[in-house]
Amino acid sequence: MANAGIQLLGFSLAFLGFVGSIASTVMVEWKASSYAGDNIITAQALYEGLWKTCASQSTGQVQCKVYDSLLHLPAIVQGTRGLMLSSILLGFIAILVEVVGMRCTTCLAEQPEQKDKVSLAGGIVFVIAGLLALVGTSWYGHRIAQEFYNPFTPTNSKYEFGSALYVGWGAACLIILGGGFLCCNCPGKSSGKSPRYPPSRSAGQTGRDYV
Repeated sequence: MANAGIQLLGFSLAFLGFVGSIASTVMVEWKASSYAGDNIITAQALYEGLWKTCASQSTGQVQCKVYDSLLHLPAIVQGTRGLMLSSILLGFIAILVEVVGMRCTTCLAEQPEQKDKVSLAGGIVFVIAGLLALVGTSWYGHRIAQEFYNPFTPTNSKYEFGSALYVGWGAACLIILGGGFLCCNCPGKSSGKSPRYPPSRSAGQTGRDYV
């Protein structure tokens, strides 16, 4: 039988990571304008996300613009969008599966072995969702670093990691860690063998004992 405490811990971590992945996907600070090196510090900070770009003024005013066309977006943005949305979708499915498979719920209460298998399946889906989020954020971060160190990139066009990337990395780690707890908490395997009893004495042997 699976340990309900470990299941609850794993589900809590994965759920927090699921919320974090949604927040990371919605956030606009995937990359922020860099002021490193000889770049001139201006009164405007530029941010780019998966859905829109924003410019923050020193006065506190923020102006955002949603991307006009999907087909004109860079491949990195489209690919990261797909990975993050797939991660969120799989995370939602994993939550529904875990609600059925966790020991603290009443679903399938009369079938504990099937319930543990459902919980294990939910943990596997959580791990896959976390890996998708990790790949999406790492791919985007790698492209930022590649462009930053490219000598042909203009100084005023360089960007650094935004806060959304750190949120995404943390969320992906939480999802994978929570799913790992759920996967490690495997259902107990019964041997399926009938218990062995000592051989019974035959009637003839019993009779000879009294002779």
